[in-house]
This record gives sequence, C-alpha cells and structure tokens, in this order.
Amino acid sequence: MQKLTGIVTLSLALALTSGCTYFSVYKRDLAQGNLVTNNMVEQLRPGMSRQEVINLMGSPLLEAPFNAEQWDYVYRLDEAYGDVMQRRVTLTFAGNNLVNIERDGDFSMDPDVAGKHSYGVGPTSGGADDNPDGEANIEPIYNRTVDPERE
Repeated sequence: MQKLTGIVTLSLALALTSGCTYFSVYKRDLAQGNLVTNNMVEQLRPGMSRQEVINLMGSPLLEAPFNAEQWDYVYRLDEAYGDVMQRRVTLTFAGNNLVNIERDGDFSMDPDVAGKHSYGVGPTSGGADDNPDGEANIEPIYNRTVDPERE
C-alpha cells in the first residue's frame, strides 16, 4: 500500500510540474505578412512608380498570378490572448504607375509589434550606438571591414 501511495504521489507531482498541466500553456503573438502602418499608406499617392512603392512599403506579399498590375500587402496579427487583427492594402498599377489604393481593415491604431518594451527586439549587427535623440546609428555588419590590429 505504501508503494502504491508513493507511486501515485510521484505521478501527481510529475504531472503538475511538467508542461502538461491544467493551469495554462504559454502563448505568444503571431504576426504574419507585411507590416502595414497607417503612416505608410498615407504616403502612397497615385502616379508613384513601382520602385517608389517598393521603397516605401517593401516587396508585396502577393502579386496576383493572373494580373501583374495588382499588388497585395497583407498583415495579420493573432494576439495570444486576444483578437485577430488583419489589414490589407491592394494597389493597382497601370503600366509602371500606381492608379488605385484600396484599404481593408482597421488602420486607426498601429500594431505594437515590439511588445511592451521596444528595446532589445530583433537581430542586431552590433553597430548601434545609443543616441540621446532616440535614433540609432546602425552600420550593417556586411559593410564592415575587419581590422586585425583591433582584435
């Protein structure tokens, strides 16, 4: 009987301390697609070239397979313990010029992709200097030269 009590106690302790508990499972926000902010969309103007749009918005997530004149920028944020936010911007071109901008979704507030703390997020090249103005001077790692005297 003591052996059975010990086995049950040990099994219960292992179940409660393992990842398979009834308390909660860790979830994280899941962002997918092109980050599309209201500021980015406000800067779009009919007559812009495709290259100007790419410089502003980045490469489109979707290019319509049967219509090369249409680009779609889609952003979806599935918050771990909240709602799903989805934004879509559809750009239509005539030749090389932007002619139509369609928005779908709530652009009133930009998503907080950095979380509660905006520092320390994302990969760094090690070239950022703290600046009192809040701007970082970043030198990409692939543009650096190795100085053998420094090492």
